[in-house]
Amino acid sequence: MQRIYTILKGNILEWTREVPKQSDRPVRVYVTLQADRSSLSAEFRRQKTVEILEKIAASNVCADISDPMKWQRELRQDRPLPSRDK
Repeated sequence: MQRIYTILKGNILEWTREVPKQSDRPVRVYVTLQADRSSLSAEFRRQKTVEILEKIAASNVCADISDPMKWQRELRQDRPLPSRDK
């Protein structure tokens, strides 16, 4: 069974969930190092987010929706659930 735990500090694993049950024998653990997500500056991420949102706004993707409330109601119509039809 594979479980995912998150943090490695130096040579110590920090369990973010319950600690697995152990016997007297050593437990084999595989550790995968992930890229540091904070490598991009906050300002760069903010700038990229603004650029993407501006492109979405400029595309006018929702121009053909004349009544947003009606569109949302139609989109969210209930559907029959399996094994619950009467």
